[in-house]
Amino acid sequence: MRVGVSIAVATGLYGVSFGALAVASGLTTAQTCVLSLLLFSGGSQFAFVGVVAGGGAGSAAASAAALLGIRNAVYGMQLNALLHPRGWRRLVAAHVTIDESLATSTGQTDPDEQRRGFWVAGVGVFVLWNLFTLVGALAGDAMGDPRDWGLDGAAVAAFLALLWPRLRSRDAAAVAVACAVVTVVAVPFVPPGVPILVAAVVAAALGWRGARERPDPAPAAAPGADPTSRGGAA
Repeated sequence: MRVGVSIAVATGLYGVSFGALAVASGLTTAQTCVLSLLLFSGGSQFAFVGVVAGGGAGSAAASAAALLGIRNAVYGMQLNALLHPRGWRRLVAAHVTIDESLATSTGQTDPDEQRRGFWVAGVGVFVLWNLFTLVGALAGDAMGDPRDWGLDGAAVAAFLALLWPRLRSRDAAAVAVACAVVTVVAVPFVPPGVPILVAAVVAAALGWRGARERPDPAPAAAPGADPTSRGGAA
């Protein structure tokens, strides 16, 4: 719960930046707030307003947002297998399945803590993100460049805080370094947001290769069998 609340506050505050940028891109305050309520995926929302600000068509903006939203579908499959939501909770869980709720949940080992982490982070970010989106949209140009307030740094710090405890093994650290290098190299050559997807593909490929190279565990001995015997049944 502590991790979920801290992540919700750090990420929610960054909603001020989105609200201000969306209004500066030509959206109305109402349009900005509806986008946060219904789309609710920070990277997809920034991609949407970035295309609009650059004079792109609505279809191009929606395509860019959908491209970045692919990762949430992958998150959903993982969390569905982990948390097993039922009934109306499945719909709510699907809407608040984002980077932060996934990372907070999978960062725990106890099943109860995994559920608490997911719901506290997911619902917390949703409430604060939408609240501060409204604040940013109303403030508009009066607050200047949102980056001057350090809000972009707060979001990055939150992700690093989630990632760092998971780098306990050499393999995990190597995958993180490889993904970071690929992201930095890809940034100048592909549209915003795509480097994240490229890094995700690299991480999945490395994980798949590592799983194939890992030796299979030795089969357990049958009850009553002689562990020193090489032949058939006793």
